[in-house]
Amino acid sequence: MLYLPTRIFFGNTALEEAAEMFSALGKKALIVSSKSAADKSGVNACLLPILQKQGIAVHVYKEICENPSTELVIKGKEEFLRHGCDFVIGIGGGSPLDAAKAISLAAANDLGADQLYDASLRQKAYPIAAIPTTHGTGSEVTQYSVLTDLSTGKKAGFGSDLIFPALAVINPQFMRSLSPKISLNTTIDALSHLLEGIYSTQRSPLLYPMIFRGIKLIRDNLELCLKEPQNPVAREALSLASMYGGIAIAHTSTTLQHAIGYPFTTAFGIPHGLANGMFMGQIMRFYEPYLQDELEALFAYLESDIDSFLSWLDAFPIRLKVDAGDALLKSWIPQILAARNTVISPVQPSAEELFTILKNVQKEGS
Repeated sequence: MLYLPTRIFFGNTALEEAAEMFSALGKKALIVSSKSAADKSGVNACLLPILQKQGIAVHVYKEICENPSTELVIKGKEEFLRHGCDFVIGIGGGSPLDAAKAISLAAANDLGADQLYDASLRQKAYPIAAIPTTHGTGSEVTQYSVLTDLSTGKKAGFGSDLIFPALAVINPQFMRSLSPKISLNTTIDALSHLLEGIYSTQRSPLLYPMIFRGIKLIRDNLELCLKEPQNPVAREALSLASMYGGIAIAHTSTTLQHAIGYPFTTAFGIPHGLANGMFMGQIMRFYEPYLQDELEALFAYLESDIDSFLSWLDAFPIRLKVDAGDALLKSWIPQILAARNTVISPVQPSAEELFTILKNVQKEGS
């Protein structure tokens, strides 16, 4: 079964086509963004006149940073309620979109920072519109929000069907201001999602055509995008692949591929997509004996094989070396093994196998 309650508009005129949909969400929007994403991408210049024409008032909350904290979410909730908003528009990469979802839940259910992960307290949510400015998380079409809990120092996500965006507006032109570094990191995150749609024990063959095409779009267009950041064909391809990845994990969730990267992001500030990329080759090799049919089908579609694919991947600067030290790595192992992402992986590594994977990244990085 596939379930996606989000109305999606995709393409260079997506925002104009979706214009009348905003008025169905409410009368005053809290725009959730970072300090520069909405302006630098050109979203605000296009969106604000549309909202004004629809008679929609706005209040802007642009305090979201990478890996947003639960405290920033509660501050956003207070802004939402103080200014009488009745729906949320998230603009940016995964961080603002995830924060927008959490703000919607927190405001609707009067949640505190320590209550956001309590599923029993989630009874309702305010409507959400999502406008991505990166081609990475696919958050515009998922029911997930990933936050950093400063009280525990851990990055963790939660899911609820209540926070599927009602509206996703994906215009690849809004991604053309991304730097090559951010373009690479976010695309590797999208590639993680697509691969994890195959890895997860909740995988569905219904998703494979979308997943396979998304992986091919990335393989065939990532290098072009990095060389020609303004190339519209590459940006459209990667935006579409990211959306496919979001749809995939909305049904399958993520796996060990994600769980293993979170501690590195929290401890060392490594961008989320890059943290995934550091382990991507090792994870695929580790899963290969357990997913032979699925990976053979993928590589038949790509007219390639695992060795060629990983050689292509290794050509990008994702082998970041991090000297975490054995003691710190070992301290993360219980957290990684207990993560829900790991539990739904095709095979769960032993503590010794996981430590080897973590150590190998340190040895192979540059």
